[in-house]
Amino acid sequence: MASAAAPLIRARNLSLGYGQRLLQQNLNFEVRQGDIFTIMGGSGCGKSTLLRHLVGLEQPAAGTIYYQEKDLWQLSPGQRGAHQRQIGVMYQHGALWSQLTLAENLALPLSIYTPLSWREQQELSAYKLALVGLHGFDSYYPAQLSGGMQKRAALARAMVLDPPLLFLDEPSAGLDPVTAGKLDDLILQLRQYQQTTFVIVSHELASLLNLGTNGIFLDQASGTSLAQGAPHHLRDHPPHPRVAEFFARAQQS
Repeated sequence: MASAAAPLIRARNLSLGYGQRLLQQNLNFEVRQGDIFTIMGGSGCGKSTLLRHLVGLEQPAAGTIYYQEKDLWQLSPGQRGAHQRQIGVMYQHGALWSQLTLAENLALPLSIYTPLSWREQQELSAYKLALVGLHGFDSYYPAQLSGGMQKRAALARAMVLDPPLLFLDEPSAGLDPVTAGKLDDLILQLRQYQQTTFVIVSHELASLLNLGTNGIFLDQASGTSLAQGAPHHLRDHPPHPRVAEFFARAQQS
């Protein structure tokens, strides 16, 4: 499904961190239309930090993030906000509003960013919940759901505005293998039928191999990327011992 057109995202000489502490330096990669682009690496290497930079929540210490050849941090605040409404984000712990029902969680961004009536918001929320296998759960609160159902509800909210690009932070973390597999299947279906492009942070080997069409491997020790490519290719042809160690350790866990 990858396209020969210009990449959706292009990172050039990207360095990121907090204050004087740099986590990663000199990152260069591209995300293309139809990719399931995986951000891989061990704990503490900066995977979620890179995701926050890509969605515009953190400004890079150095380097540039281009969205379809537009420098994200050269946009005005208004332009950057408009851009961010074209992407969806599923956070690691769901980040659902606990005091709102699932339908209300999904309707909230619709009420802020669309002219839809209340009835139309409810109908669209119900449709998105049905897409992720939560038909009939509109009036449930997050605390009434299992971990896997909360993940699916968070995914429904991330896609409620029909963004062409979705960022998922550890979508299968904490799930049993069967539930994680069902969530992976859902992501693959969305890619096929909704033409959605994904950027996924994960350290789960099964999901990486099942989903990833391309990706980048971040290394904590060197503070940069040691490899790029599809996860199954990096597993079978690791270009560095620490890449081989990552996949071997994950395979044994």
